[in-house]
Amino acid sequence: MQAFRIHQGLVAPIDRENVDTDAIIPKQFLKSITRSGFGVNLFDEWRYLDHGEPGQDSATRRPNPDFVLNQARFRGASVLLARRNFGCGSSREHAPWAIDQYGFRALIAPSFADIFYNNCFKNGLLPIVLAERQVAQLFDEVAAFVGYALTVDLGRQVVVKPDGTELGFEVEPFRKHCLLGGLDDIGLSLQHADAIRSFEAERLLRQPWLAHRL
Repeated sequence: MQAFRIHQGLVAPIDRENVDTDAIIPKQFLKSITRSGFGVNLFDEWRYLDHGEPGQDSATRRPNPDFVLNQARFRGASVLLARRNFGCGSSREHAPWAIDQYGFRALIAPSFADIFYNNCFKNGLLPIVLAERQVAQLFDEVAAFVGYALTVDLGRQVVVKPDGTELGFEVEPFRKHCLLGGLDDIGLSLQHADAIRSFEAERLLRQPWLAHRL
């Protein structure tokens, strides 16, 4: 998992409340058995005017010119600004996969759905909860200034605005530790690789029949 320490990125606003995971990555794209290739279909039903299917060449599709991510000023955005209850609905982990694979590193909203919030951390994304008035002001500033970018400093737990104003946010210490170190569940386990190997060797000495496989 990619570590998250300090990230500066262009901000893209999704000005809707209660954005659910089916809007983030529609159900027809969940058929894939791999964890890659979802970014091209992020917000698929909003980004395109035609119906999308897995494996379809996006170059042949009709983009929706009114959707924010199709606008030139937000091309390359890596900080997603959203309204309350972002990521509600079903608990599909494909939603943070699609957001990450599109190129976003941090999300800012007044609130997130619980399971989506947890899945973000497990996949290297940083979901940041700010007060609703702070988020509303960020929406206004993004609309007013082309190229509006924020700096997110996880170590200091602040979002830094272009004028230097800092907005503090909370993050649970263990989740912060994992993001700073780029540690997912497997990475955490591999930190104890020597102890695991030692345990397995000792176990086979005591129970050698466990080494035999059918």
